[in-house]
Amino acid sequence: MNHNHLKAGTKCIHAGAEPDSATGAIMTPIYQTSTYVQSAPGVHKGYEYSRTQNPTRAALENALAAIENGTHGLCFGSGMAAIDAVLRLLKPGDEAVVTNDLYGGTYRLFTKVLADYGIKFHFISMANAQEVAQHINARTKMIWMETPTNPLLNIIDIEAISAIARQHNILSVVDNTFASPYLQNPLDSGADIVVHSATKYLGGHSDVVLGAVIVKDEQLSEKLHFIQNSCGAVSGPHDSWLVLRGIKTLHVRMQRHCENGEKIAHFLKNHPKVSKVYWPGFEDHPNHAIARKQMRGFGGMMSFTLKADTVEAAVELLKNTKLFALAESLGGVESLIGHPASMTHAAIPAEERRKAGLSDSLIRLSVGIEDAEDLIEDLKQAIG
Repeated sequence: MNHNHLKAGTKCIHAGAEPDSATGAIMTPIYQTSTYVQSAPGVHKGYEYSRTQNPTRAALENALAAIENGTHGLCFGSGMAAIDAVLRLLKPGDEAVVTNDLYGGTYRLFTKVLADYGIKFHFISMANAQEVAQHINARTKMIWMETPTNPLLNIIDIEAISAIARQHNILSVVDNTFASPYLQNPLDSGADIVVHSATKYLGGHSDVVLGAVIVKDEQLSEKLHFIQNSCGAVSGPHDSWLVLRGIKTLHVRMQRHCENGEKIAHFLKNHPKVSKVYWPGFEDHPNHAIARKQMRGFGGMMSFTLKADTVEAAVELLKNTKLFALAESLGGVESLIGHPASMTHAAIPAEERRKAGLSDSLIRLSVGIEDAEDLIEDLKQAIG
């Protein structure tokens, strides 16, 4: 069934979902098998071996392609495995231009693993799209964006930077984890590749680790499928099923994440002990107009600093929350609070973190879907 004409909420429920051919089951079964019986050598029903193709994973890959307005989805064992697969499109001597505010695990993969294979990374601010072109040279093969960025919620103009990439015949990649496909579709803005840590909003229940890549170019899809099968970092059928289930409520969860996020961002901004709040929904947030143009809402992720700008003050607050759980990750139904400098972004050297504007006392929130008033009361008592 072609889902392109459907609205986002309908797509979330119906994309990739076909009744099971054997039983009519409305939910895709978990095909917990490693191999498939062939009627003769090479004669089969489209499946040979589950590293190459699995029906549960295929249903999820189709669903992801549909909700991102792509043509091909690929699933991996984690968000980092998905990112690693995309970077295997590069060869020794190639260079990539990367936003300087990005997830610490991505930074670690680029600088501590892939740099040893002769790939060079240039970390720059992408706040002004036109300045990105200055960092492109004859060896540049990829531009890597996160928007909103992790953890400063910087907004990058996907359309403008993807256009620059096309002019130079290089790949544009967007990590769309923070926004989710419900709020933003980078392929529609000209990006070549979208990646997700599906562990986050796509799964949505803090019970699965999985990564995804979506494209709409046949040649690119073939290259990535070859990498996926050859390197083998695929997601298992049960994890694939959990994300399939998560996607069915993505739209209603994201609506509540956005509603709660807005209330909590305004509460923090008006709090006398809070110094700065990073949330793209504020009109004075850098590139707010671009966020309004390329996003359908501003999400439930935000960061803030206290006027008592010390690590000690931040740690005290982190210890005092009752509903906001002190934990890594994001995008689940429950609210999380974290300290990027010592948790999610510890892999980035302190000097690099500070240069990108990430202070040692920054606190990051993943606002869940609980009652907003309860969350505000929790923050109120924790801040004191």
